[in-house]
Amino acid sequence: MKEIWLLSLDENWDDAKEKIKDAIEIGFDGVVVRSEYIDKAKNLGRIEVKSKDFVFEIRSAEDLQSIDLSLDYIFLKFLDWKIIPLENLIAMKKNCKLIAFVNDVEEAKLVLKTLEKGADGVLVGGDRAELLEYFSVVKGVDKAVELKKAKIVEIKPLGVGERVCIDTTSLMGVGEGMLVGNKAAFMFLVASESEESEYVSSRPFRVNAGSVNAYVKVGDKTKYLAELKAGDEVDVVRYDGSVKKSYVGRVKIERRPLILIKAKVDGEDGTIILQNAETIKLVNPDGKHLSVAKLKEGDEVLVWVGKKARHFGMEVDEFIIEK
Repeated sequence: MKEIWLLSLDENWDDAKEKIKDAIEIGFDGVVVRSEYIDKAKNLGRIEVKSKDFVFEIRSAEDLQSIDLSLDYIFLKFLDWKIIPLENLIAMKKNCKLIAFVNDVEEAKLVLKTLEKGADGVLVGGDRAELLEYFSVVKGVDKAVELKKAKIVEIKPLGVGERVCIDTTSLMGVGEGMLVGNKAAFMFLVASESEESEYVSSRPFRVNAGSVNAYVKVGDKTKYLAELKAGDEVDVVRYDGSVKKSYVGRVKIERRPLILIKAKVDGEDGTIILQNAETIKLVNPDGKHLSVAKLKEGDEVLVWVGKKARHFGMEVDEFIIEK
C-alpha cells in the first residue's frame, strides 16, 4: 500500500497543529515537521512523525551523493523534475522507503507509477480539501473494479455451517458491500445490511459475507473470511464499481443455516454460500438489493471475474481448476 505523508514546516505551532490534526483525521501515514515540534506532533495522535532532517532537496545529480540510503525513510523534494528522473532514485534505493514531494494531484499520480513500481508514497501540503484529494488518489479511494451482470442458475439450501459477519468502521449505503466468493476469480457483490427489515433494524456498517471458506477481495489480493480480524483493511465496493477502503471493527463467526447460490456469466460460473435468511442480500445491476430468501433462477446479480490462479492471495500464472 502506497503511503501519504504531510509536510508541515510552519514556524508557528498553532498553524502546524491544525494541519497535523487534519492529516490524522483523514488517515495519513505520517507527518514531517520541524525538529522542535516532533514531541508535540506525537502527542496529537498515533501517527508516524519524522523531522525535516529526513527531507533531501535535489537540484542536480551531485545532490544524490548526500542521500543516506541507510535511513528507513527518505523524503525527496525535486527543485527541477527535468534534472533528476525519479527512475534513477527508485533503482538506487535499497530497503528504505522513498517518499517524493509533489505539488499537485497529477504529479502524485506520476510518481506513484514511475517504473511501474513507483515511489513508496508522496509527501504533500495544502489545506484540508487538498489533503482529502491527495488521500483519495494515493489510497485508491477513487479506483474502480469492473463488475459484470451474472445470471443465477442454481439455488440450493444447505445444512448448518459457520458464516462470517464483518462489522466495519464505515457506514455503507444501499448498493454497497463486499466482493465474496468460493472462487478467487469469481466473486459476488454481497450487500451491506443498510436496508431496514421487518425483522431487524438496519446495520449499515455490516456485511454478512458468507461461509468461513470463502474469499473476500481486498485490493489485488484475496483473504479467507475466516482469517479476518479487527484492524484488517477491507474494500467496500459500490454497484458502479467504485471502491473505498475501510477496516474491520469486529468479526463474528456463528453457526447458521446456509444456502448455496450459483451464477454464470461469459461462460464462467461461480458459487457463494451465504446464511439462509431474509436479511442476507446480493446486489442487482441497478444497485438494488435482492434477498436470498426471494432470489430465483434467472435473476441478475453483480459479480467480479478475475484471473483464476492465486497463491497466498496473490495472482499467479499457473494451471488451476476451482469448482
